[in-house]
Amino acid sequence: MKVGIRIPACDRPDRLASVAARAEELGFDQVWFPDSQLLWRDVFSVLSVTALRTERIGLGTAVTNVATRHPSVVASAARTVAELAPGRFTLGLGVGNSSVVPIGRRASTRAELTEALAQIRALLAGDEWDYGTVRSRLRDPAPSIPVHLAASGPRNLRLAGAVADGVVLLSGVSPETLASATEQVRQGAREAGRQSDVPLTVSAFCEVTDDVAAAARKLKPICASIAQNGGAPFLALAGIDLSVPERVDEVYPDLVHAEDWDQAVKVAGRWVSDADALAFAEAFCLIGTADRIAARLQETFDAGASSVFLQHVGSYDPPLDLIEAIGGDVLPRL
Repeated sequence: MKVGIRIPACDRPDRLASVAARAEELGFDQVWFPDSQLLWRDVFSVLSVTALRTERIGLGTAVTNVATRHPSVVASAARTVAELAPGRFTLGLGVGNSSVVPIGRRASTRAELTEALAQIRALLAGDEWDYGTVRSRLRDPAPSIPVHLAASGPRNLRLAGAVADGVVLLSGVSPETLASATEQVRQGAREAGRQSDVPLTVSAFCEVTDDVAAAARKLKPICASIAQNGGAPFLALAGIDLSVPERVDEVYPDLVHAEDWDQAVKVAGRWVSDADALAFAEAFCLIGTADRIAARLQETFDAGASSVFLQHVGSYDPPLDLIEAIGGDVLPRL
């Protein structure tokens, strides 16, 4: 039962390392940094500095990709962080959405992700990899790094269950969606002849507040983006029926990472009503009093999650208030 925090790499690495150190001091188990080269600082640089400024807390990418980074580069970078934080680093991989879209490239396919994962594992284990004209290996490998795959759709969830050391679930803490995602992961594990108890890390937007309705309105861009990117069936389980255009040009760079959040909320309001936003907050997110959030976290662990990492709304400031609120009022209740 681990509780983590997501910190966007939105500032100098030394300042972000101080934020992570504060999370460690307050009792968080993990800190996760996303990777998007145009939005934020280099994730492995931030992780390296953070590794030197912390002692206990787990570190991870949530997530990096093999579309803008060659798998051999990912393996080398992961090995470097793992050397600085022995036994504390988890390599989270995904298809690269926020890294590839701003530069006009496509996300990784399942086949590409599967092959890249095999390559990374081989290199980290010290094995040679066939690059066509040459066979090469990683000097000074680090074979003990767990590799987790981020997934939301059924096919990627089954893939993660089949090949990964763990899964980052992007479906929130809704009991119905969590149960559905968990079963897909377990099915993939069974089909691959693996044990089905693959570690599950659930991501969830979070805010400690007495005014759930006001907090929910700020989540409209998140809700719209989920519908926009194939998550409409998950939303429908909570009675939220949305149809959002594939492109929303008024918001840069996209709805989830909008630079002008107030504008994003206004634009997303075309498709997401206040009632929809409230339903989304109550079903998928951890919004409410400290007691309520602690209870929902316990329910999420009881439903099979091995860890949860919390996100604040916004991409360009560290979650200082959320860290203090959760560390001061929620973690003691657990």
